[in-house]
Amino acid sequence: MLKGIPAILSPELLKILMEMGHGDEIVLGDGNFPAASHAQRLVRADGHGVPELLDAVLKLMPLDQYTDRPVALMQVVPGDTAETPIWGRYGDIIRERTGLAEPFEEVERFAFYERAKQAYAIVATGESAIYANIILKKGVIKPE
Repeated sequence: MLKGIPAILSPELLKILMEMGHGDEIVLGDGNFPAASHAQRLVRADGHGVPELLDAVLKLMPLDQYTDRPVALMQVVPGDTAETPIWGRYGDIIRERTGLAEPFEEVERFAFYERAKQAYAIVATGESAIYANIILKKGVIKPE
């Protein structure tokens, strides 16, 4: 164990976060997301929800400050009456960790899948909420 690193982050996920460079993207996929068939690098986080992982990741990884929308959500399919209250939780976490008030872009479902295939890694979670998939674009850490 190490100090200051959230216990929810596995050694494998920490390695992935360290390897990622500016502009690389990571997907936190819900339990329905086709993670294994889409991932270049797959990290299993079964039993964990996306909000908890999002909070832990953002304690360590900056979001890209050179883009207007460093976070992407899977858009609700037209005609689907599903609600997405989890997006509000994501917004609260991102505001708290980064100060960004409007970080989201919504990406059409199949475009989201194609973008996920290009992501540096996909984290397969046990999240049961639908439309809970999220893509994070890594930023830079500026010297102090």
